[in-house]
Amino acid sequence: MRATVPLMVITAALIAYYVYIPIPSTVSEPWKLMLLDATFRGVQDMCHLAQQMGLGHHLKALNFVITVFEMLAPQSSETVEVTDTSFDGVQVRVFEPKKKVDGELKRSIIYIHGGGWALGSARMRSYDHLCRKMAKDMNAVLVSIEYRLVPEVHFPEQFNDAYSATKHFLQPEILSQYSVDPNRIAVSGDSAGGNLAAAVTQQLVVDSSINIQLKLQALIYPVLQALDFNTPSYQQNVATPILYKHVMARFWLEYLNGDPSFVQAMLVNNHTASNLSQLTSIRAHLNWTNLLPQSFIKNYKPVIQVMGSPQVIKALPALLDPRAAPLIADKEILQLLPRAYILTCEHDILRDDGIMYAKRLEDAGIEVTVDHYEDGFHGAMIFALPPTNFDVGNRIMNNYINWLDKNL
Repeated sequence: MRATVPLMVITAALIAYYVYIPIPSTVSEPWKLMLLDATFRGVQDMCHLAQQMGLGHHLKALNFVITVFEMLAPQSSETVEVTDTSFDGVQVRVFEPKKKVDGELKRSIIYIHGGGWALGSARMRSYDHLCRKMAKDMNAVLVSIEYRLVPEVHFPEQFNDAYSATKHFLQPEILSQYSVDPNRIAVSGDSAGGNLAAAVTQQLVVDSSINIQLKLQALIYPVLQALDFNTPSYQQNVATPILYKHVMARFWLEYLNGDPSFVQAMLVNNHTASNLSQLTSIRAHLNWTNLLPQSFIKNYKPVIQVMGSPQVIKALPALLDPRAAPLIADKEILQLLPRAYILTCEHDILRDDGIMYAKRLEDAGIEVTVDHYEDGFHGAMIFALPPTNFDVGNRIMNNYINWLDKNL
């Protein structure tokens, strides 16, 4: 009995040490976020251990844990018909509102889920709920794309899946099949899905085989570049859950099928040092001292290495490919894009990716709505259902849907 009490105290202290991390008081429901983050970190650590033991890729194990109890069959309701099908060989889940008016065409949103190009599913409860709600509230047809994931495939296959499914849906005969108005279609996505949505939108405007263009693009805390891991939001939120700087760098390397040893070089911007001539033409596209408002820059300074190794860029040319990094697209492409909605969160390392892209779009003459949440964190919108529901997640979801409803 005497030994039990000290053991319990030590155990409790270790748990508290693992769970507790300093979180800004301005973030939504900080203690709930702390517990969610501890759970996620614990699962990640176990998946890394499983990989070290030779039991399979850690991201495949992590995705299994995340989705095993979340996957839903295509269940229709009184208001929305849900079906799983394929568009040009790519799996999609389609949500069609049952409310019909003779001769009336419906709006449509093509949605691409997030998850670091490696996690998540269009069939998960969170994304099923989001798309079902959008279909019902907007009386719109939702197409949720089930693209292939790391480690089975790497860039550009995730992009290719998203683009192929989108292009298939935009065929006049397919739009007619779903009674969709060809003039009222949007592409949207969150996080890595926002990356794919932005890249798909850029590709569509230069594809001469497409006669139908999007009305809107809606990007939810998108990841848009991997050339500067020291923007003010990366520096400010380096220890803020649930997406950490080193985790984002690893997601990028997995997506681009890069050597994991490149992580440290990327975290200190060694891969974009000023002596690397390959980046000369795109540095202005990433210059946050010109692209961010002073309220975001604060007292943060750019991290620019004078001498770097060309090894990372040489091994990963996709870092300079706008299909992977839409932020670095040329102005000639940006000025062809549709009106944009970009949602950002203050407590998110990716905040500045979205803000910089909004500024570049505005400079190219595109109308942009920036919806910023001071108490938001990365991934907040998918946390809108119990037991991991957050007030900010519900506000983000409702405001996002309301904006689409008014503007699509």
